[in-house]
Amino acid sequence: MRDAWKVVGIILLGLFVLVVGIPLVGAAIGLGFAVLGTIIGLAILLIKLAVVLAIGYLVLAGVRAVLR
Repeated sequence: MRDAWKVVGIILLGLFVLVVGIPLVGAAIGLGFAVLGTIIGLAILLIKLAVVLAIGYLVLAGVRAVLR
């Protein structure tokens, strides 16, 4: 049981380092959240474009089905 607590502690310490350490190092070298925000913004834009294309395709398929 004691070994299991050691493993849990190591995992929690690793998560802490990832959550706290990486943004601090990124800020220290000048990479803020702007790059991450840009990537997320592009992903959201791509999802919106895919939704618009899917809705357009469904409307087109519906019109085709009605006209047949």
